Amino acid sequence: MVDTKAQTDYSSKEYFDLLDKYWRAANYISVGQLYLKDNPLLKRPLKATDLKVHPIGHWGTISGQNFIYAHLDRVINKYNLNMFYIEGPGHGGQVMVSNAYLDGSYTEIYPRITEDTTGLQRLFKQFSFPGGVASHAAAETPGSIHEGGELGYSISHGVGAIFDNPDVIAATVVGDGEAETGPLAGSWFSNVFINPVNDGAILPILNLNGFKIANPTILARKSDEELQKYFEGLGWEPIFVEGDDPQKLHPELAKAMDQAVEGIKAIQDKARKAPADEATRPVWPMIIFRAPKGWTGPKTWNGEPIEDSYRAHQIPIPVDQLDTQHADALVDWLKSYKPEELFDDNGTLLPEIKAIAPTGDQRMAKNPITNGGIDPKPLNLPDWRDYALDNTKHGDNEAQDMVELGKFYRDVIRNNPKNFRIFGPDETASNRLQDVFETTGRQWMEPIRPGNDSDMTPAGRVIDSQLSEHQDEGWLEGYTLTGRHGVFASYEAFLRVVDSMLTQHFKWIRKADELPWRNKYPSLNVISASTSFQQDHNGYTHQDPGVLTHLSEKKPKYIREYLPADTNTLLAVMHKALGMQQTLNLTVASKHPRPQFYTVQEAEQLVDQGLKVIDWASTTKAGEEPDVVIAAAGTEPNLEALASISILHKQFPDLKIRFINVVDLLKLRHPSEDPRGLSDEEFDNYFTADKPVIFAFHGYEDLIQSIFFKRHNHNLYVHGYREDGDITTPFDIRVMNELDRYHLAKDAATSVYGTKAAEFNSAMDDKLQKHHDYIRAEGTDLDEVNDWKWEPLN
Repeated sequence: MVDTKAQTDYSSKEYFDLLDKYWRAANYISVGQLYLKDNPLLKRPLKATDLKVHPIGHWGTISGQNFIYAHLDRVINKYNLNMFYIEGPGHGGQVMVSNAYLDGSYTEIYPRITEDTTGLQRLFKQFSFPGGVASHAAAETPGSIHEGGELGYSISHGVGAIFDNPDVIAATVVGDGEAETGPLAGSWFSNVFINPVNDGAILPILNLNGFKIANPTILARKSDEELQKYFEGLGWEPIFVEGDDPQKLHPELAKAMDQAVEGIKAIQDKARKAPADEATRPVWPMIIFRAPKGWTGPKTWNGEPIEDSYRAHQIPIPVDQLDTQHADALVDWLKSYKPEELFDDNGTLLPEIKAIAPTGDQRMAKNPITNGGIDPKPLNLPDWRDYALDNTKHGDNEAQDMVELGKFYRDVIRNNPKNFRIFGPDETASNRLQDVFETTGRQWMEPIRPGNDSDMTPAGRVIDSQLSEHQDEGWLEGYTLTGRHGVFASYEAFLRVVDSMLTQHFKWIRKADELPWRNKYPSLNVISASTSFQQDHNGYTHQDPGVLTHLSEKKPKYIREYLPADTNTLLAVMHKALGMQQTLNLTVASKHPRPQFYTVQEAEQLVDQGLKVIDWASTTKAGEEPDVVIAAAGTEPNLEALASISILHKQFPDLKIRFINVVDLLKLRHPSEDPRGLSDEEFDNYFTADKPVIFAFHGYEDLIQSIFFKRHNHNLYVHGYREDGDITTPFDIRVMNELDRYHLAKDAATSVYGTKAAEFNSAMDDKLQKHHDYIRAEGTDLDEVNDWKWEPLN
């Protein structure tokens, strides 16, 4: 083999012989990680203590992926590519570990894992071992942005990563089990949104090894003809490679890879001769690779097939420290890779084999895109105060919070034309962010029908034209994990579609944050709009604020939950959220016309402090103990709480009320649970130690109850979402869940005056009955509800 890349014959027998050795070395290291904790190169007879007590991991996908990875290294060198690897079948975590070790990346990141026998021993022992590394392509894995434990998002992540990265190719291996999931099946439509001028490319490699944990895979049982029709219908050009003889398969996969890379380059070269807004959807290449599950491993065990069977999925042969009767079979398996031809006496990979790998940042394990991005930049944010409303007269203005936020986003896009995007499932306009279309459009590579379509363009900063929450969340994750910024806005109830994805993203950023070599990620921002208390027109199915509870259960360092009550607080929240790192920020926002209450100064204080005593809505003086505390978190809770205060003050003018608006919900937690939480003294200064607290809350009530559990004050009455809903009037949704002004006022009066509040409570019940009868007769809310205005208390 010659010395320079430019002179290398990447299709010669000599090259393929070295490539095969590289692949064998990766397979050897991958098997060793499953079983061994010592004696890594079998320099002496295998002993029980060389074996792990409980081998944990997966084998079935490993050899095929190692084969693919080696060939990707080949095309990186041949075509001087900027490419990274996504391991869809992420439960084969040793694939990326093994290849990172072989190219030297792993040792550079983890110097303790040296490139010798000692390093191999440490590498083997740590895999799926207490105090070691995970069996998936987790955050600890160099080169990974996709763990792959929860299947279905490999293409979404890959496409999110290549948006606005025109020189990058995401080599994305899709497992055939993963290909059966709904999210992955939907993600083939991603080609509709990749602009070949401004964006990079994804090279999907469908790895059909034929089996899942205990069943055959569906696509593997389809004929090539059926698969060709299917993928051509989705707009892809499938290239087929099949076999189990590596000597025949090396040149075949090399040819397929060359065809795919040259096809990508031809598409991009042609498209980039014209502006991005003139691009059309090309037919991108993909590879369908058929090789047996468990390839190169044990063929049979106890008379049953292992290779090319579901039995190869995890640990294919029963050998461990406590059961060594079949240790010879493991030794034979390991020696079948001929490690003596691969490593020198010190346990170091032979230099001529290592030369197969790319060098520097072209190694997929060291590509900067996989560690916080190629050239990450903070956003150039406009001053949110320029978009704020004059709320000096509290409640006089009426506005739609999301409409006003859309004006802010419009200018965020203008200021950041290459590193900010908005994602959503056909809901950007529905969620009232339509002002962004003054400066951009919806990115869409299919034909556009002017007049019938709205704001479609081949090059836009909004991607919301596929009705898939999975895609939106996956694209945003891929985008932010590679150093850019964005927002995913969705109907509140249907964020539950992706709550497991949100969990997986949280787990990723948490583990990555614990690694000193991992760069920091921009925050992932999710907007919960079209909320439960605004879904009177769609009804019960569209009412579920449970994402608040779901995310609150995660590690507090990485989760923020914001419930701004009006436009100014929403703008202040979003300005803060877009500048954060290492967090998942959930913002609950209103899109309907609502009274506007808080001044710019109050909004700043609410966001900085998380909550605030609202003096103009309280009847206590500074430092005076209240008779009752009324608190609110959320738009409708804030509105109804203020209305209840008006009612109470008119009926009980001497009642001392303290009103608190809460924006940063989780700041209420005890500091033993959340380091940002208020101290007991601070909490009591807000909520008192024993006075009744009427808490109007946007979500399920048990979240507030759990927050108060460790506090002194358990004199708590929570009014939140009680799982009651229907198609009805806006106010009736609140009444159904007793989050209305009348129920709040009743609880407040009873908690202070007891039975003396009976007459007042009866009057409130009369109001509720009047409401009940009126909406059923007229189909709309009472004028006194619709026309209510805040009146100063003094």
